[in-house]
Amino acid sequence: MANDIALPRISKRGDDDRPAGTTVPPHAYFVVSAVFHYLGPSFVVLLFARVQVLGVAWLRIASAALIHGLWRRPGRAFAELDRAGRLLLLGWGAVLAVMNCCFYEAIRRLPLGTVAAIEFLPVIALAARGARSRRNALALALAVPGVYLLTDVRAAGALIGFLFAFANAGLFATYIVLADRVAKRPELSGIDGLAAAMMIAAVTVTPIGGAKVVRAFGDPVALLAGVGVGVFSSVIPYVTDQLAMARLPRATYATLVALLSAIATIIGIVVLGQVPSWIEVGAIAMVMASVALHRPVPSAGGCAEPTPLEPSVD
Repeated sequence: MANDIALPRISKRGDDDRPAGTTVPPHAYFVVSAVFHYLGPSFVVLLFARVQVLGVAWLRIASAALIHGLWRRPGRAFAELDRAGRLLLLGWGAVLAVMNCCFYEAIRRLPLGTVAAIEFLPVIALAARGARSRRNALALALAVPGVYLLTDVRAAGALIGFLFAFANAGLFATYIVLADRVAKRPELSGIDGLAAAMMIAAVTVTPIGGAKVVRAFGDPVALLAGVGVGVFSSVIPYVTDQLAMARLPRATYATLVALLSAIATIIGIVVLGQVPSWIEVGAIAMVMASVALHRPVPSAGGCAEPTPLEPSVD
């Protein structure tokens, strides 16, 4: 039954044809991923009143791992990989677990749009390294005041929130790199790799948040909401991420990522009533423009070095 559910097959590197069984463009998968990437967390903020933060993270990851485990065959996929492939999945699973914990700790203290903008700081940091190009110099000129305005507006009493947001930013960049490598591994279906990584993430997060969720087992509403968060935050967006990454050029994906801050801000307004000030709107727009403008620095051989959001392909 695990593989009876039909989903579009992910094309392998070197395939020129559209993946069999689908006419959906990869950009559409990206949009779905982007919306659910922040729609799920927006409902999580409402769930914090019933379950502790790390307990919510455990519910999200554990429920997503259960769904993936029933749907796919992650054990078989993991067993068939070589040592390098297994290490890749182990690393990706660990990053997923810690990233989600940091993200939830951040959005408990800061607006969703602010956390989303900070997620892209690794790319902005590399703009400083590549500032010798006019394009990257402009990206840096937009990024520095944008980040300053974001952090300055919310800094009072939110230092811990920013620490978690910055940690999440580094982990998010690592997630993109590892997810892209899994999506483009010729011997592994990206979704099967995702299922295995989610199982690893569930094991990793249990010592961190398992004890925080015990009381929630007596609250059916909280449990149901936690499962819903897992579907909205870790099943739909991560699956569509894999479908998009398998077919989008890395530069195109990196440019599209700049839209996430705006999507998060809109969702924060609609779902949570987190209406940003005009200063915050301007700051988020500057960060988005910076991410869209930045390009990797050419290496000595003439090829661009991949940034965290423009992952290399093994």
